[in-house]
Amino acid sequence: MGDREIIDLSSDDESENEKVIPTAVKQEPDLVFDVKQEKSSNKGELANRNGPRIHSVRAAVDDDSDVSYASAICAAPLTRQFWKAGTYDDAPASKKFTLQNVKNYLHVHPMFLHSNATSHKWAFGAIAELLDNAVDEIQNGATFVLVDKTSNPKDGSPALLIQDDGGGMDPEAMRHCMSFGFSDKKSKLAIGQYGNGFKTSSMRLGADVIVFSRHMSNGILTQSIGLLSYTFLVQEKLDRIVVPMVNYGFNSSTGSLEILNGKEHFVTNLSLILRWSPYSSEEELLGQFSDVGSHGTKVIIYNLWLNDDGNLELDFATDPEDIRIAGDVRKIDTIPAWREANEKHIAHRFRFSLRVYMSILYLQIPESFHMFLRGIIVQPHNIADDLKYIEFILYKPQVGGTVEATVVTTVGFLKEAPRVIMHGFNVYHKNRLILPFWQVVNYIDSRGRGVVGILQADFVEPTHNKQDFEKTSLFQKLEVRLKEMTWEYWDVHCRLLGYREKYPVPKAKQGELNRKSYLVDAKAANENAELRKRTMRNASEQGSNNKRKIYEQVDLHNSKKHAKEENVKGVGISQNMQVIPAPAEQVLDQETLTLLDENQKLQTKCLESEMIQEELNLKVTDLRSKIEAAREQQNLLLAQLQLLDVKDE
Repeated sequence: MGDREIIDLSSDDESENEKVIPTAVKQEPDLVFDVKQEKSSNKGELANRNGPRIHSVRAAVDDDSDVSYASAICAAPLTRQFWKAGTYDDAPASKKFTLQNVKNYLHVHPMFLHSNATSHKWAFGAIAELLDNAVDEIQNGATFVLVDKTSNPKDGSPALLIQDDGGGMDPEAMRHCMSFGFSDKKSKLAIGQYGNGFKTSSMRLGADVIVFSRHMSNGILTQSIGLLSYTFLVQEKLDRIVVPMVNYGFNSSTGSLEILNGKEHFVTNLSLILRWSPYSSEEELLGQFSDVGSHGTKVIIYNLWLNDDGNLELDFATDPEDIRIAGDVRKIDTIPAWREANEKHIAHRFRFSLRVYMSILYLQIPESFHMFLRGIIVQPHNIADDLKYIEFILYKPQVGGTVEATVVTTVGFLKEAPRVIMHGFNVYHKNRLILPFWQVVNYIDSRGRGVVGILQADFVEPTHNKQDFEKTSLFQKLEVRLKEMTWEYWDVHCRLLGYREKYPVPKAKQGELNRKSYLVDAKAANENAELRKRTMRNASEQGSNNKRKIYEQVDLHNSKKHAKEENVKGVGISQNMQVIPAPAEQVLDQETLTLLDENQKLQTKCLESEMIQEELNLKVTDLRSKIEAAREQQNLLLAQLQLLDVKDE
């Protein structure tokens, strides 16, 4: 048998005009290293779906080959605990392959898969990355994403399933997904942008992942299967990342699947997938497409990591309707009577409950798109609905005197305050939650307790793991301003919860702060609406003609509800808003602007009335104190008079 081409998918700098000609590789029994399929398609060969299953392919190679199997780094035995799985020793490795006639060839060592995944300190942050990929597919017609537990049929161990009905990936897109540094997301509104999220997130959750994707383009249907196996790379002691893939095309004239990219490469890649994946036959592999539909992607992560106690990091057993992080339920340090309310609050539960975290992960989701967890729909939850005494605070970050953005921040007390002591800001970027309940202040004397805010900060860039922001000057300014907002809000409203004022605010200053907070002018409201419109633009794109619907959201009903039931002086962003279709370039119409203006006037009157009422209440309290003191004086005088009468007798 002749030499084989050996190309790994981490090689992204190949010359487009020069054919890559690898040297021969000496292969061990039952092991094949070819993983990249030829770019030229051979569509005349059918996949033998009913023939004998392929388990291994042997290649005879001359013993005097000049290819070396030696490597400077050797993989240690794979441990099931993520934070220990990246250990390598310096003993000589056994396998290495070389390529000839390649310019600027760069390969990535398997150790990078693990070190790259360590950017995710939190397992739910890794799951969120995979959910982002599904949400970005809304523009391609996706209507759902589901997250569930499945099983590895080879050993029955639990595995994590994430599936969507988006556009799917053709063979080239699948290769990019499995490689480093590729991103096909050109939209400014797409959440993903670095081309790194799939690798970091999947490797953070488990040692191995297999991807099934079906794509339809110009009437041509393709099915692609790719395997990224850290177990394979480590146990075979490879010195670079290789990813086996197989691709099929549907022949409408014969009604059957055809092998793409050549049968020889198909057979060798298939043998690797069957050896290291949960599936033992090609029939089982193709059976995974049975519930995918005409287009979509299914991701199965198996050999899930264990925690330090030897248990699965993802807990599927505690709640059959949820996925939890095992052992991450922490007790809250508060008085016993308040502990239960705090432990049940969303600000605490999102840290270990995936259902809670998914419910707040996106600021807005189109009604046509649904998220399912363990077979049950996840109801979106707007944190602004949990607040009372809400304010809108306008913030315009500047750099060098230039306004970078206009942000309206919703701030209020949690409805359960002061019993619930949680606090912090929920900062979104392009509709995606980056910092949940970010504690910008550390209260010592209760100042800031119970104050929660929501804002969308598209003017700062998130880190690669989307769990923090780059520490730029803009971000530092944002942090300082949010601290000021917290203290200003607390100082003005703390009496409403029964707290004593730690830093009394002069009445003149108090009125100024209130007006500055409540009175968001029509222009600012319009700018904020435009931000929300841009966020929703891609969500409503469907169909080949790429027509758009842009939804403009105005919270009129909710503002009346809050004003009546909660005595709220401003309104927050709500997912129960009235949805009004608008053309792409249309701003708020005159009627809406008029309503906003009237709303502001009413807020001003309401504020003035409340201030007058507070002054009257203070006078009433003062008069009652004086009356009580007078009564005590009267009683004292009466008692003295009675004593005088007794002496006279």
